[in-house]
Amino acid sequence: MSDPAPAIDIHELRVDYGNFIAVNDLTLAVPAGEIFGLVGPNGAGKTSTFRVLATLQTPTYGAVKLAGIDIFEAPEEARRIMGYMPDLAPVPSDMKAWEFLDFSCASFLGGNAAERRARCEECLEMVQLADKRHAMCKSLSRGQTQRLVLARTLLHRPKVMILDEPASGMDPLSRRNLRMTLRTLAAEGTTVFVSSHILSELAEMCTSLCVMNRGRLLSSGTADEVRAHLGRSERTLSIGVLARREEATEWVMMQANVRSVECQAERISLGFSGSQEEQASLLEGLFAQGFRVSVCEERKSSFEDILISVAEENL
Repeated sequence: MSDPAPAIDIHELRVDYGNFIAVNDLTLAVPAGEIFGLVGPNGAGKTSTFRVLATLQTPTYGAVKLAGIDIFEAPEEARRIMGYMPDLAPVPSDMKAWEFLDFSCASFLGGNAAERRARCEECLEMVQLADKRHAMCKSLSRGQTQRLVLARTLLHRPKVMILDEPASGMDPLSRRNLRMTLRTLAAEGTTVFVSSHILSELAEMCTSLCVMNRGRLLSSGTADEVRAHLGRSERTLSIGVLARREEATEWVMMQANVRSVECQAERISLGFSGSQEEQASLLEGLFAQGFRVSVCEERKSSFEDILISVAEENL
Protein backbone atom coordinates (compact mmCIF):
# COMPACT_ATOMS: atom_id res chain seq x y z
CA MET A 1 0.00 0.00 0.00
CA SER A 2 1.35 3.42 -0.95
CA ASP A 3 1.90 6.05 1.71
CA PRO A 4 -1.03 8.46 2.24
CA ALA A 5 -0.75 11.95 0.80
CA PRO A 6 0.83 14.54 3.12
CA ALA A 7 -1.55 16.67 5.14
CA ILE A 8 0.48 19.71 4.05
CA ASP A 9 2.27 19.54 0.70
CA ILE A 10 4.24 22.63 -0.37
CA HIS A 11 6.14 22.60 -3.67
CA GLU A 12 8.50 25.34 -4.84
CA LEU A 13 6.63 28.11 -3.04
CA ARG A 14 7.89 31.62 -3.71
CA VAL A 15 6.66 34.92 -2.28
CA ASP A 16 8.07 38.24 -3.50
CA TYR A 17 7.42 41.75 -2.25
CA GLY A 18 8.81 43.86 -5.07
CA ASN A 19 12.51 43.03 -5.19
CA PHE A 20 12.44 41.34 -1.79
CA ILE A 21 12.19 37.54 -1.71
CA ALA A 22 10.29 36.54 1.45
CA VAL A 23 9.93 32.82 0.63
CA ASN A 24 12.40 31.27 -1.80
CA ASP A 25 11.32 28.01 -3.48
CA LEU A 26 10.10 26.28 -0.31
CA THR A 27 9.33 22.57 -0.71
CA LEU A 28 8.01 20.75 2.34
CA ALA A 29 5.72 17.79 3.16
CA VAL A 30 4.08 17.27 6.56
CA PRO A 31 2.38 13.92 7.31
CA ALA A 32 -1.05 13.75 8.94
CA GLY A 33 -1.10 13.76 12.73
CA GLU A 34 2.21 15.61 13.10
CA ILE A 35 2.90 18.61 15.28
CA PHE A 36 5.32 20.32 12.91
CA GLY A 37 7.26 23.38 14.01
CA LEU A 38 8.44 26.23 11.81
CA VAL A 39 11.52 27.87 13.32
CA GLY A 40 13.42 30.90 12.13
CA PRO A 41 14.61 34.39 13.10
CA ASN A 42 12.63 37.51 12.20
CA GLY A 43 12.46 37.88 8.43
CA ALA A 44 12.83 34.13 7.82
CA GLY A 45 9.56 33.92 5.86
CA LYS A 46 7.40 32.20 8.48
CA THR A 47 4.41 34.55 8.44
CA SER A 48 4.39 34.82 4.64
CA THR A 49 4.35 31.02 4.40
CA PHE A 50 1.48 30.78 6.88
CA ARG A 51 -0.54 33.48 5.11
CA VAL A 52 -0.25 31.61 1.82
CA LEU A 53 -1.34 28.34 3.45
CA ALA A 54 -4.30 30.15 5.04
CA THR A 55 -5.37 31.39 1.55
CA LEU A 56 -4.86 35.00 2.66
CA GLN A 57 -2.03 35.74 0.24
CA THR A 58 -1.32 34.83 -3.36
CA PRO A 59 2.27 33.66 -3.90
CA THR A 60 4.48 34.59 -6.81
CA TYR A 61 4.37 30.92 -7.80
CA GLY A 62 4.27 27.45 -6.31
CA ALA A 63 1.81 24.73 -5.39
CA VAL A 64 0.17 23.99 -2.03
CA LYS A 65 -2.21 21.19 -1.04
CA LEU A 66 -3.91 20.68 2.31
CA ALA A 67 -5.19 17.13 2.84
CA GLY A 68 -5.02 16.66 -0.94
CA ILE A 69 -6.95 19.88 -1.71
CA ASP A 70 -5.28 22.41 -4.01
CA ILE A 71 -5.70 25.65 -2.04
CA PHE A 72 -5.47 27.83 -5.16
CA GLU A 73 -7.96 25.84 -7.25
CA ALA A 74 -10.41 25.20 -4.38
CA PRO A 75 -9.79 27.81 -1.65
CA GLU A 76 -13.27 27.52 -0.09
CA GLU A 77 -12.93 23.75 0.20
CA ALA A 78 -9.49 24.19 1.76
CA ARG A 79 -10.83 26.67 4.32
CA ARG A 80 -13.44 24.16 5.47
CA ILE A 81 -10.77 21.71 6.61
CA MET A 82 -8.22 24.29 7.82
CA GLY A 83 -7.98 26.38 10.98
CA TYR A 84 -5.75 29.45 11.02
CA MET A 85 -4.68 31.35 14.13
CA PRO A 86 -2.64 34.47 13.37
CA ASP A 87 -0.37 36.09 15.91
CA LEU A 88 -2.34 38.46 18.17
CA ALA A 89 -5.66 38.10 16.34
CA PRO A 90 -8.18 40.78 17.38
CA VAL A 91 -11.39 39.92 19.24
CA PRO A 92 -14.44 42.19 19.72
CA SER A 93 -14.38 44.11 22.98
CA ASP A 94 -18.17 44.29 23.37
CA MET A 95 -18.90 40.54 23.42
CA LYS A 96 -18.66 37.91 26.11
CA ALA A 97 -16.27 35.01 25.42
CA TRP A 98 -19.08 32.53 24.71
CA GLU A 99 -20.88 35.06 22.49
CA PHE A 100 -17.75 35.53 20.38
CA LEU A 101 -17.49 31.77 19.86
CA ASP A 102 -21.24 31.39 19.23
CA PHE A 103 -21.15 34.13 16.60
CA SER A 104 -18.22 32.40 14.87
CA CYS A 105 -19.87 28.99 15.17
CA ALA A 106 -23.07 30.15 13.45
CA SER A 107 -21.34 30.17 10.06
CA PHE A 108 -21.14 26.36 9.96
CA LEU A 109 -23.73 25.11 12.48
CA GLY A 110 -26.35 27.58 11.35
CA GLY A 111 -29.44 28.16 13.46
CA ASN A 112 -29.10 25.14 15.76
CA ALA A 113 -28.44 27.08 18.97
CA ALA A 114 -28.13 23.98 21.17
CA GLU A 115 -25.44 22.41 18.96
CA ARG A 116 -23.58 25.71 18.75
CA ARG A 117 -23.62 26.21 22.51
CA ALA A 118 -22.43 22.64 23.13
CA ARG A 119 -19.53 23.02 20.70
CA CYS A 120 -18.54 26.39 22.17
CA GLU A 121 -18.50 24.89 25.67
CA GLU A 122 -16.42 21.96 24.44
CA CYS A 123 -13.82 24.26 22.88
CA LEU A 124 -13.67 26.50 25.96
CA GLU A 125 -12.96 23.39 28.03
CA MET A 126 -10.21 22.31 25.62
CA VAL A 127 -8.32 25.58 26.12
CA GLN A 128 -9.00 25.73 29.90
CA LEU A 129 -11.16 28.86 29.58
CA ALA A 130 -14.56 27.54 30.69
CA ASP A 131 -14.50 29.70 33.83
CA LYS A 132 -14.26 32.80 31.61
CA ARG A 133 -17.26 31.97 29.41
CA HIS A 134 -19.22 35.00 30.65
CA ALA A 135 -16.25 37.38 30.81
CA MET A 136 -16.19 40.30 28.39
CA CYS A 137 -13.49 39.86 25.75
CA LYS A 138 -11.99 43.24 26.63
CA SER A 139 -11.38 42.04 30.22
CA LEU A 140 -9.27 39.04 29.18
CA SER A 141 -5.49 39.09 29.52
CA ARG A 142 -3.33 38.72 26.44
CA GLY A 143 -2.75 35.04 27.18
CA GLN A 144 -6.47 34.42 27.77
CA THR A 145 -7.27 36.18 24.51
CA GLN A 146 -4.85 33.88 22.71
CA ARG A 147 -6.62 30.87 24.22
CA LEU A 148 -10.00 32.23 23.17
CA VAL A 149 -8.79 32.64 19.59
CA LEU A 150 -7.44 29.08 19.71
CA ALA A 151 -10.90 27.90 20.86
CA ARG A 152 -12.41 29.70 17.86
CA THR A 153 -9.90 27.97 15.58
CA LEU A 154 -11.04 24.59 16.92
CA LEU A 155 -14.78 25.15 16.45
CA HIS A 156 -15.18 23.47 13.06
CA ARG A 157 -12.87 20.53 13.87
CA PRO A 158 -10.19 21.33 11.27
CA LYS A 159 -8.00 18.59 9.81
CA VAL A 160 -5.07 21.02 9.47
CA MET A 161 -4.28 23.77 11.97
CA ILE A 162 -1.90 26.63 11.14
CA LEU A 163 -0.87 28.44 14.32
CA ASP A 164 1.34 31.52 14.18
CA GLU A 165 2.87 32.17 17.63
CA PRO A 166 -0.05 30.61 19.56
CA ALA A 167 1.76 30.80 22.92
CA SER A 168 2.36 34.55 22.69
CA GLY A 169 1.48 36.16 26.01
CA MET A 170 0.70 32.90 27.77
CA ASP A 171 2.05 32.12 31.23
CA PRO A 172 4.02 28.87 31.79
CA LEU A 173 0.94 26.94 32.95
CA SER A 174 -1.07 28.04 29.90
CA ARG A 175 1.82 27.06 27.60
CA ARG A 176 1.92 23.62 29.20
CA ASN A 177 -1.83 23.26 28.71
CA LEU A 178 -1.42 24.36 25.09
CA ARG A 179 1.12 21.60 24.51
CA MET A 180 -1.26 19.06 26.01
CA THR A 181 -4.14 20.29 23.84
CA LEU A 182 -2.10 20.11 20.64
CA ARG A 183 -0.83 16.63 21.48
CA THR A 184 -4.40 15.45 22.04
CA LEU A 185 -5.47 16.90 18.69
CA ALA A 186 -2.51 15.29 16.89
CA ALA A 187 -3.30 11.91 18.49
CA GLU A 188 -6.80 12.23 17.02
CA GLY A 189 -5.35 12.81 13.53
CA THR A 190 -5.22 16.61 13.29
CA THR A 191 -2.09 18.04 11.69
CA VAL A 192 -0.66 21.07 13.49
CA PHE A 193 1.75 23.47 11.76
CA VAL A 194 3.03 25.88 14.40
CA SER A 195 5.60 28.64 14.77
CA SER A 196 6.87 30.11 18.02
CA HIS A 197 9.61 32.35 19.35
CA ILE A 198 9.75 30.13 22.47
CA LEU A 199 12.04 27.77 20.63
CA SER A 200 12.94 25.38 23.43
CA GLU A 201 9.25 24.72 24.05
CA LEU A 202 8.61 24.36 20.33
CA ALA A 203 11.30 21.68 20.09
CA GLU A 204 9.75 19.90 23.08
CA MET A 205 6.22 20.17 21.68
CA CYS A 206 6.81 19.13 18.07
CA THR A 207 7.30 15.70 16.56
CA SER A 208 9.26 17.30 13.72
CA LEU A 209 10.32 20.79 12.71
CA CYS A 210 12.10 22.82 10.08
CA VAL A 211 14.42 25.83 10.18
CA MET A 212 14.06 28.72 7.73
CA ASN A 213 16.20 31.79 7.23
CA ARG A 214 15.87 34.56 4.65
CA GLY A 215 13.12 32.66 2.89
CA ARG A 216 15.04 29.42 2.44
CA LEU A 217 14.54 26.05 4.10
CA LEU A 218 17.78 25.12 5.84
CA SER A 219 16.82 21.82 7.45
CA SER A 220 13.87 19.66 8.49
CA GLY A 221 13.38 16.53 10.60
CA THR A 222 13.43 15.70 14.28
CA ALA A 223 15.10 18.14 16.68
CA ASP A 224 18.24 15.99 16.84
CA GLU A 225 18.34 15.56 13.04
CA VAL A 226 18.09 19.32 12.54
CA ARG A 227 20.87 19.96 15.06
CA ALA A 228 23.12 17.44 13.29
CA HIS A 229 22.29 18.71 9.80
CA LEU A 230 23.05 22.31 10.74
CA GLY A 231 26.35 21.28 12.26
CA ARG A 232 25.29 22.16 15.79
CA SER A 233 25.70 18.71 17.30
CA GLU A 234 28.29 20.05 19.73
CA ARG A 235 27.20 19.91 23.35
CA THR A 236 28.64 21.02 26.64
CA LEU A 237 29.82 18.39 29.10
CA SER A 238 30.24 19.19 32.77
CA ILE A 239 32.31 16.45 34.39
CA GLY A 240 32.71 16.22 38.15
CA VAL A 241 36.20 15.07 39.18
CA LEU A 242 36.91 14.54 42.89
CA ALA A 243 40.71 14.90 42.81
CA ARG A 244 43.63 15.73 40.47
CA ARG A 245 41.36 18.12 38.56
CA GLU A 246 44.17 20.10 36.94
CA GLU A 247 45.77 16.89 35.72
CA ALA A 248 42.41 15.63 34.47
CA THR A 249 41.83 18.93 32.66
CA GLU A 250 45.18 18.62 30.84
CA TRP A 251 44.34 15.04 29.83
CA VAL A 252 40.89 16.02 28.53
CA MET A 253 42.36 18.87 26.46
CA MET A 254 44.42 16.34 24.49
CA GLN A 255 41.44 14.20 23.46
CA ALA A 256 39.67 14.22 20.07
CA ASN A 257 36.45 16.22 19.56
CA VAL A 258 37.17 18.36 22.63
CA ARG A 259 37.53 22.15 22.70
CA SER A 260 37.08 25.11 25.05
CA VAL A 261 38.07 23.21 28.20
CA GLU A 262 37.67 25.04 31.51
CA CYS A 263 38.20 23.89 35.09
CA GLN A 264 35.50 25.28 37.40
CA ALA A 265 35.46 24.38 41.12
CA GLU A 266 34.89 20.62 41.15
CA ARG A 267 33.85 20.44 37.50
CA ILE A 268 35.57 20.32 34.14
CA SER A 269 33.45 22.07 31.50
CA LEU A 270 34.16 21.37 27.84
CA GLY A 271 32.66 21.57 24.38
CA PHE A 272 32.34 18.13 22.74
CA SER A 273 31.39 17.41 19.12
CA GLY A 274 31.87 13.64 18.92
CA SER A 275 29.28 10.87 18.75
CA GLN A 276 27.70 9.23 21.77
CA GLU A 277 30.15 6.33 21.36
CA GLU A 278 33.08 8.76 21.37
CA GLN A 279 31.64 10.48 24.43
CA ALA A 280 31.46 7.12 26.21
CA SER A 281 35.09 6.46 25.24
CA LEU A 282 36.12 9.82 26.72
CA LEU A 283 34.56 8.92 30.06
CA GLU A 284 36.05 5.42 29.97
CA GLY A 285 39.44 7.01 29.36
CA LEU A 286 39.08 9.19 32.45
CA PHE A 287 38.31 6.12 34.54
CA ALA A 288 41.23 4.23 32.98
CA GLN A 289 43.58 7.09 33.90
CA GLY A 290 42.50 6.71 37.52
CA PHE A 291 40.45 9.89 37.79
CA ARG A 292 37.47 9.66 40.12
CA VAL A 293 34.46 10.89 38.12
CA SER A 294 31.40 11.64 40.24
CA VAL A 295 29.03 12.97 37.57
CA CYS A 296 28.75 13.90 33.90
CA GLU A 297 26.03 16.32 32.78
CA GLU A 298 25.28 17.02 29.12
CA ARG A 299 23.70 20.14 27.64
CA LYS A 300 22.96 20.17 23.92
CA SER A 301 22.87 23.36 21.89
CA SER A 302 19.48 24.98 22.37
CA PHE A 303 17.47 26.12 19.37
CA GLU A 304 18.06 29.65 20.58
CA ASP A 305 21.79 28.98 20.13
CA ILE A 306 21.17 27.49 16.68
CA LEU A 307 19.04 30.41 15.49
CA ILE A 308 21.51 32.99 16.76
CA SER A 309 24.27 31.17 14.90
CA VAL A 310 22.15 30.86 11.72
CA ALA A 311 21.21 34.54 11.82
CA GLU A 312 24.80 35.68 12.44
CA GLU A 313 26.07 33.59 9.52
CA ASN A 314 23.67 35.38 7.17
CA LEU A 315 24.22 38.99 8.25
